[in-house]
Amino acid sequence: MSLESASKKGSKFLNPIPTDAGGFGKLIPILREYYTNTAETTPKRSLGPFKTNPSIYKKKPASGLRITWIGHSSLLIEIDGKSILTDPVWSERASFLSFMGPKRFFEPPLKLDELPPLDAILLSHDHYDHLDKNTIKYFSGSIIQFYCSLGVGRYLEEWGINGNYITEVDWGDSVMIGDNIILTATPARHFSGRGIINRNETLWSSFVIKGPKHNIFFGADSGWFPGFKEIGDTFGPFDLTMLEIGAYGKYWPDIHMGPDHASNAHIALKGKLMMPIHWGTFNLAPHAWNEPIERLEQYAKEKKIKLFIPEPGKPTDVKGALNSEWWRVKP
Repeated sequence: MSLESASKKGSKFLNPIPTDAGGFGKLIPILREYYTNTAETTPKRSLGPFKTNPSIYKKKPASGLRITWIGHSSLLIEIDGKSILTDPVWSERASFLSFMGPKRFFEPPLKLDELPPLDAILLSHDHYDHLDKNTIKYFSGSIIQFYCSLGVGRYLEEWGINGNYITEVDWGDSVMIGDNIILTATPARHFSGRGIINRNETLWSSFVIKGPKHNIFFGADSGWFPGFKEIGDTFGPFDLTMLEIGAYGKYWPDIHMGPDHASNAHIALKGKLMMPIHWGTFNLAPHAWNEPIERLEQYAKEKKIKLFIPEPGKPTDVKGALNSEWWRVKP
């Protein structure tokens, strides 16, 4: 079974199903909600500091699958002998401005120059909290292979990445990472754009990462849509699903899932373990900063889902259910 390529209307990519991205028409009520909001959207207490011991990477994970959560959607994935970095954001803010915009709740636990040798960098779409100019520029001149959604490659080349090391993928495309990892781009329900005038001119994707021993799903950003079941039927079951649970709001229900729909997506994908991502790092929505994870814990109990929640920066073998409860630890 093959997935359909992404469709376009003129220069604009389209979602798998009709989608309201919560644009300018909802700007006034969104601003009003932010102005009157009383939720603790940014932690009152400092989080961390978290610190990765990079010497751990000198030894391959015993399980064959190890995850280091840098924060948000940035993960170092070690799978079946290969190291893959997803949506790397090391900057202090997820913004086009260095002095304004959503600021990190905690420093990246691992310095860029402490990363182990990488086999691939995976980029789901062009939003600032997923595609970070300063982080990408750090890799300029490297020979690391970049895999990104259609249209995103132009940013990479502009920031110093050699075009020979950039592979753009459409939904349904499969490529090899090394000689044993199959990477497949799959649909997502979201949008793109780094400015006011270029919305949806680059593609957004989720990814299946399949090795000889492990099969995992990186969901990136997506609202709920029936395609999760198709992905699960075609590529599942998955040893681990990495799904966004944060940045949801009543004025944009189509483009972010929140913990309820994310847990439903995990089930539709035929996942064995669910790792929540896209939470606890930036203030991007009116909900309390820790609300997504606490709601997910409850949904997981109700739906009998096994969660995998490592501490930020701690390289953790994927062996079974794990809940570090790091967000509850007080300094």
